[in-house]
This record gives sequence, structure tokens and C-alpha cells, in this order.
Amino acid sequence: MAWLLVLIPSFFAALVQGITGFGSVIIMMVFFPAVFPIARAAGIGGVIMLCSTIVLAWHYRHAFSLRKVAIPFVVYAAVATWSVHLGTVLDAGLLRKLLGGLLIALSIYFIFSKTAGEHPYPWFIAGAFMIISGFFNGLFGIGGPLMALYFLSMAETTPQYMGNLQGFFLMDTFYITAVRIHSGILVAANLPLILGGMAAAVVGTLVAAQLSARWELKQVKPFIYAFIGLSGLYYLIF
Repeated sequence: MAWLLVLIPSFFAALVQGITGFGSVIIMMVFFPAVFPIARAAGIGGVIMLCSTIVLAWHYRHAFSLRKVAIPFVVYAAVATWSVHLGTVLDAGLLRKLLGGLLIALSIYFIFSKTAGEHPYPWFIAGAFMIISGFFNGLFGIGGPLMALYFLSMAETTPQYMGNLQGFFLMDTFYITAVRIHSGILVAANLPLILGGMAAAVVGTLVAAQLSARWELKQVKPFIYAFIGLSGLYYLIF
């Protein structure tokens, strides 16, 4: 049963991330806590997506801009390093509901506003996205939705959006995984399930690549905004 609860969600998680650019760990965190403690489930989900993130980052490498990614990553990683240790201190349930409400509100706004997300955000809004995303990434391994909005606002094409977002996620995965290993959250005994999940995720990524190659950014945006809303609904309910 543990294998099924890892392999099947890993495939669909990679499929979702390959199309929308984010959301893999959200899918995994619906199922993984039935097998692992919350903190470990978040860490394993991130590691499972490593190969798929490498595939996506490589595929869109020519559109990657380190200048646009470096500062967001530094802010995001600094907050995540701090929050990864807070899972036993804070009321995580309340925080998840607050994040859920925020994401639903953003989703509704972006779906119904014709001009939303077409221009870069003011620095204080962009900074808030980085801080909030880093905070929840450290707690639950889920920091993608707001960073997806940030990089979407900076992009003119799907490759630009995917290249910067997946490059950002790749840097984040290496860094936060090292923090979790150092903290004893991830251990060697988890390796067999991680490798199996990686294989399933790569298959999902390859399927998604065939689908997303046919779409322009304006066609992808509604899926991104809708999935952000579904992500928020998940946080509110679970």
C-alpha cells in the first residue's frame, strides 16, 4: 500500500507540475502523510520531484535568467531555513487555512481581472510573495503557488515562465533538501520509496511535456490560476 501511495501520486504530481509549472508537492501531500510524518512527507515529496525538475529546467534552460531568480531565491531560502524548524511550535492548521484563503482570493482576482498579472508586481508585493512562499515551503514543502504568480508576471512566453520557475525550484530543492537532511528529517531508509517515486514522476513529466509544448502562455494562464484556487481550497479543507 505504501508503494501505491507514493507511485501513483508522484506520476500525477509531475503531470500537474509539467503543465502548470508548480503544484507537485500539493498533490503528494494529499497522500504522503498517510505513510510518513508531515515534515518527512514534505521532504520526500521535494526529493521525488528532483529528476523531473531537472528535466523541466534543462528543457527550458535557454529561457532561464539568473538575474531574475537570484534575489527571490535568497529571500525565499532564508525564510524557509528558519521556518523548517517551526512545525512543532506554530499552529500549522491555522496557518494553512490563512494561506488557503489568500490563494482562493488571488485565484478569483486573476481569473476575473483581464489585466492582472500582465505587469511585474511592486517590490513590496513581490517581497511578500517570496516571504510567504519560503515560510510555507519550510513548514510543508509547499511554496509554489505565489512564486508561480511572481514569475508569471515577469514572463512574456511560456518558456520564460517555465524556465525561471523550474530553475528556481531546482535551486530550492537542492538547498532545502540539504537543510532537511542536516536536521534529520530525511533519512537513508526513505531512499527506496524516493527512487520509485522519482521514476513515476519522470514518466509524468514526459507526458506533460508533450501536452504543454502545444500551448502558448495565454492558454496556460487559466489553468495556473484555477489550480492556485484549488490549492487554496485544499488548504482550507485539509
